[in-house]
Amino acid sequence: MAIRVLLVDDQPLLRTGFRMILEAEQDIAVVGEAGDGLQALDQVRALQPDVVLMDIRMPRMDGVEATRQITGPGRDGPAKVLVLTTFDLDEYVVEALRAGASGFLLKDAPANELVQAIRVVAAGEAMLAPSITRRLLDKYADHLPSGEEPVPDALNTLTDREVEVLKLVARGLSNAEIAADLFVSETTVKTHVGHVLTKLGLRDRVQAAVYAYESGLVRPGAQ
Repeated sequence: MAIRVLLVDDQPLLRTGFRMILEAEQDIAVVGEAGDGLQALDQVRALQPDVVLMDIRMPRMDGVEATRQITGPGRDGPAKVLVLTTFDLDEYVVEALRAGASGFLLKDAPANELVQAIRVVAAGEAMLAPSITRRLLDKYADHLPSGEEPVPDALNTLTDREVEVLKLVARGLSNAEIAADLFVSETTVKTHVGHVLTKLGLRDRVQAAVYAYESGLVRPGAQ
């Protein structure tokens, strides 16, 4: 079964470019396009895509609100949202991640990265590019806690090892990298990550990374 993709961007030329790249892949089908968030909501309902490639800045309804409505609670098998950003201009990306996006990608990323990101998100994983994620969260550190706030009660439900794993996820490490860092198997890491997500009520690694910063567990700029 091909991965069904909806393209959402207010620039027709960009949508055309993305369509050309994605339709060259046998396992990806572009099922529709939208020029703003409101159109995107209609198209999601009508076309039932697996992945929505979502621009942030658009007229009528921006990508943050559209993402919130597409992935919000009560949705039956919601589409995954992959946010497109120019990074330097899109200060709303953190908000999009909080709203439920499964990851984000730079608009000038190579074609193969776009294709891989679609596949990763469609498979239920988070597209969490470590270097970009760290730069993004560090850039908007002013919006995050100062570190003076009390630790959320939910963090106290985690074991010491689970806290360790959460910190590494927040740094953008993959399961393989975390396994190497902690001298355990990838299977063990997957188990720990699953426990972290379940205990904290989070959907995926992207939300876990944002949670680690927002709770003060990881400080912007920390190694």
